[in-house]
Amino acid sequence: MSTESIADQIKFAYWVPNVSGGLVTSTIEQRTGWDYDYNVKLAQTAENNGFEYALSQVRYEASYGAEYQHESTSFSLALLLATQRLKVIAAVHPGLWHPAVLAKLGATADHLSKGRFAINVVSGWFKDEFTHLGEPWLEHDERYRRSGEFLEVIRKIWTEDEVDYRGDFYRIHDFTLKPKPLNTPERPNPELFQGGNSSAARNNGGRYADWYFSNGKDFDGVTEQLDDLRAVARAHQREVKFGLNGFIIARDTEKEARDTLREIVEKANRPAVEGFRDAVQQAGNSTGDKKGMWADSSFEDLVQYNDGFRTQLIGTPEQVAERIVAYKRLGVDLILGGFLHFQEEIEYFGEKVLPLVREIEGAQTPAGVA
Repeated sequence: MSTESIADQIKFAYWVPNVSGGLVTSTIEQRTGWDYDYNVKLAQTAENNGFEYALSQVRYEASYGAEYQHESTSFSLALLLATQRLKVIAAVHPGLWHPAVLAKLGATADHLSKGRFAINVVSGWFKDEFTHLGEPWLEHDERYRRSGEFLEVIRKIWTEDEVDYRGDFYRIHDFTLKPKPLNTPERPNPELFQGGNSSAARNNGGRYADWYFSNGKDFDGVTEQLDDLRAVARAHQREVKFGLNGFIIARDTEKEARDTLREIVEKANRPAVEGFRDAVQQAGNSTGDKKGMWADSSFEDLVQYNDGFRTQLIGTPEQVAERIVAYKRLGVDLILGGFLHFQEEIEYFGEKVLPLVREIEGAQTPAGVA
């Protein structure tokens, strides 16, 4: 069995477009803005259309179609203060953040948002973001070892007093954070997400994180990752939830959805996609077992830079809903969705797709089970 338990309902998150260029590296029209006003309206639309989470991206300089970027933690806090229920996850890079400094920021953001702040630890794929800032670019598995310590340290600081930690990357001496983040019935501290696909990422997710974020995968790819991830978690007497990236193209007809995908790929910004491919495929290929992110991604996969097309959430509302529930049956707890035209397509998803997901889930719940 690939999962320890399956929740009654799958959860939904969306990629915050806080960088320019949209979620596909293509010259196709994307009615999406990266500015603050657009994103406030989008966040409010999302929380009113069944989305529980949003993930703010992190890039520090222009790269592969993202010419402009808003910083993730400050942008996440701004969205939290503009919403009522939405949980916003800020992507962060160990090596560019100290865990205690981020823990302090996170505790404040958690109080201001009444317990809705979270972080996604991204070990890094873009070498220039480190070297241009004079920071060392570690070997792949070393980056993940650092991320593991980062996750361990930040949870300790959020939950313990007089923290002492002696690691290879971080040294903490008798440190107490006050105030701590909120301890709510839903979670004892802000949720910790670990991104990645590699064996090192799976090990970190199983040992240290609350959630594991995967790039886009088909059913076999999800099952393979879940088996590894939850074996690690069981070995450490833990459970971890699984989030899956998917680019969602839901249209009234399957032909319209497939035509949209075809146009996105046909209008790909080839130099940008190829540059991105050259930059990221070394990350997956540098692992011993070749299981890293983007190790086997095709050009077409990388037009959506987190392999979102591979999840195949493309078709009519019925087809998309059925595939989402199929992923849930495998053990997926959350779908992280990207869209071509965010505002209108999140409204369409909330109106057309989400009710079907809940209907199918309800029909598959055994009698007498809440």
